[in-house]
Amino acid sequence: MPKNKKRNTPHRGGSAGGGGSGAAAATAATAGGQHRNVQPFSDEDASIETMSHCSGYSDPSSFAEDGPEVLDEEGTQEDLEYKLKGLIDLTLDKSAKTRQAALEGIKNALSSKMLYEFILERRMTLTDSIERCLKKGKSDEQRAAAALASVLCIQLGPGIESEEILKTLGPILKKIICDGAASIQVRQTCATCFGVCSFIATDDITELYSTLECLENIFTKSYLKEKDTTVVCSTPNTVLHISSLLAWTLLLTICPINEVKKKLEMHFHKLPSLLSCDDVNMRIAAGESLALLFELARGIESDFFYEDMESLTQMLRALATDGNKHRAKVDKRKQRSVFRDVLRAVEERDFPTETVKFGPERMYIDCWVKKHTYDTFKEVLGSGMQYHLQSNEFLRNVFELGPPVMLDAATLKTMKISRFERHLYNSAAFKARTKARSKCRDKRADVGEFF
Repeated sequence: MPKNKKRNTPHRGGSAGGGGSGAAAATAATAGGQHRNVQPFSDEDASIETMSHCSGYSDPSSFAEDGPEVLDEEGTQEDLEYKLKGLIDLTLDKSAKTRQAALEGIKNALSSKMLYEFILERRMTLTDSIERCLKKGKSDEQRAAAALASVLCIQLGPGIESEEILKTLGPILKKIICDGAASIQVRQTCATCFGVCSFIATDDITELYSTLECLENIFTKSYLKEKDTTVVCSTPNTVLHISSLLAWTLLLTICPINEVKKKLEMHFHKLPSLLSCDDVNMRIAAGESLALLFELARGIESDFFYEDMESLTQMLRALATDGNKHRAKVDKRKQRSVFRDVLRAVEERDFPTETVKFGPERMYIDCWVKKHTYDTFKEVLGSGMQYHLQSNEFLRNVFELGPPVMLDAATLKTMKISRFERHLYNSAAFKARTKARSKCRDKRADVGEFF
């Protein structure tokens, strides 16, 4: 995968205003500028005063709902950084709810705006906070910490800083993923985080192989165990297996050719068994992973031959035309759409090109590797994906978009649509669709009366 040049001089977090982890643990700044003692991870409930401090810095949901527009229109860069400093301090609060809200607020801000210099100065403090929350926090707090770790690495991109984060958090993430007593949702989020952070920051090839093995040990538990079994039954662990499979597939795209060949030999004949799972999301994940494996195999050997091609294509064709009445209509539509593309990829080596628009630019997704990579980062960044495609050098390198396009303020203003204008546009489009449907229904009614 393309990587930026590594910086030889590591920066130590907290030297320019973020504060070291020890100093941050001792005191936390309140909204009024006063200082108070902090007792991280006590079991006491949050007081009214503590919660008011948290809301005074920022409402975490505001970042998720409004994104960069609010930052541009309603506040300055200094205001945002001030709020983020407060949220970073609150990750050490004694209340679990306050810590969770602070983690989510930071994550939402980093998803919607590039803050590389600000984060670079405070990465050690943030890493320490994430580490504490992963080790000692409860389920929701651990999920928020893992999600923040993913976005933190995306902001920093490949290099020494991200490698240090992965070295610190990697063993903890691996331990949680393999811990059968931990919450399934936490293990699921950690599996995605581990895959994304390893994709960005892994420099040691042996560490990459170790991560692949860890994820393999999870999702292969969904493989068929008995020869006489024809259907894979879903379990509460299925969501974890799906996330592990998708993270494993992402990492496979950056492996050396020899390692890819080994993995293909190991999984090509077992992975199709997941297509019979009674969970639609597992079937789709397995189908898209198979399409990607075929793409990798044919990239290595153009005349690649798969022994069980006939039985596989029959299974894929059945899923592409599935009319099972016991399945929900939404699931069937989604499944049929995906497996039509998977079948074309396996049979005809074809991929339906998709176009992604962001600002004045367009990106063409023309292969399964690029599609899977895009889907993974979109899941992590959410609505901030388009902004990062415009501004994040790491993602632009991954998708071969070149340097960020510099636009002047006048151009940006003409491109931006206000919330009110967007609401009017959506309302007009909805009315047009409703009118078209009504006309279509009237025509069908007339035909029915005629006969």
